[in-house]
Amino acid sequence: MRRTIGTTVRGIRTPIVKEGDDLINIVVDSVLEAVENENITLKTKDVIGVTESLVARAQGNYASTEAIGKDIASKFPGDIGVIFPILSRNRFSVLLKGIAKSKRKIHLLLSYPSDEVGNHLMDIDKMDELNINPYTDILTEEDYRKLFGDKVAHPFTGIDYVQMYKELIGENVNIYLGNDPRIILQYTKDILVANIHDRFRTKRILKANGANLVYGLDEILNESIDGSGFNPEYGLLGSNLASDNEVKLFPRDSSYYAEEIQRILFEKTGVKLEVMIYGDGAFKDPVGKIWELADPVVSPGHTDGLNGLPNELKLKYVADTELQGLKGEEAVQAMKKKIYSKETETMAEVESLGTTPRRLTDLLGSLCDLTSGSGDKGTPVILIQGYFDNYATE
Repeated sequence: MRRTIGTTVRGIRTPIVKEGDDLINIVVDSVLEAVENENITLKTKDVIGVTESLVARAQGNYASTEAIGKDIASKFPGDIGVIFPILSRNRFSVLLKGIAKSKRKIHLLLSYPSDEVGNHLMDIDKMDELNINPYTDILTEEDYRKLFGDKVAHPFTGIDYVQMYKELIGENVNIYLGNDPRIILQYTKDILVANIHDRFRTKRILKANGANLVYGLDEILNESIDGSGFNPEYGLLGSNLASDNEVKLFPRDSSYYAEEIQRILFEKTGVKLEVMIYGDGAFKDPVGKIWELADPVVSPGHTDGLNGLPNELKLKYVADTELQGLKGEEAVQAMKKKIYSKETETMAEVESLGTTPRRLTDLLGSLCDLTSGSGDKGTPVILIQGYFDNYATE
């Protein structure tokens, strides 16, 4: 019988995971229970995704605003320039509370018209009407209010982020809008770089232009402060609000968790699955224009079989060119023959044009994140089957 289904994705329910729980065996048991109850046949190269929040929660990888403030105070002796943070109650508001607890004066530089992940501070059409050039123009908070009004609500959340961030810090802050990191050097030479994916470039520019101290969020809470959680690689990047005064950090040792889950599942099933820990899925909302990519990476840890890029042909291109004169079963068999004979690397070939040159973990992470969602589905573990199959796979 001809195979009629390709990739399938299932969200797997788990118990509620708390600090100190044996997450590895919880994931293994949840997968095996689902396999038995749903009559699923596991196959080599099936993928198990585990959301990063489960790992961090089991680790108890949390930090208070007091711990953040203490680390900031230890690194910055005076005024701090905080530049290019994202606009988020979930991602940055608690971090800003912690930074403010350092008791340092803060010069806050916000990028515009939007932050790094697409949250807007202003209507871009109105910005154009006002002849504001985001590449060269610097706006003070006073300028911003005169031009755009006393209340500028985010279209999704209804939050005025300039107002909210100012209230979180208190009176000890000056706020500016601009897109050149060198702007901040007019006010202080000690800088906390708060952007995510461009942080290395931002740090390089600042250091080349006379900055004194330059740290990134990835360098705050690299070590435990008074017993707090920490992340040696990403620091505060990838953190989420846990309570009004606490954040859950990005998990540590993610590759260990992935490899152990793979090992135990192989012992119990004889099937070698691939496993990844995943965070944000790296996709963009077409209406709100917001990127789902506030984590520093999509996957902080995964098994070796998920390294690399897809090796795929563009079926539409082949069907419209080489197979143009074929129909029905003849076209099916010719397409399968083409797939069987494809070279190990096809990325430079015309037949691969239009395929997605993204890392496997980024593609799979998007699939996992969209499946698990961020609400009440209760499926923080994902089983993906058939992802590495193709049209010729029986």
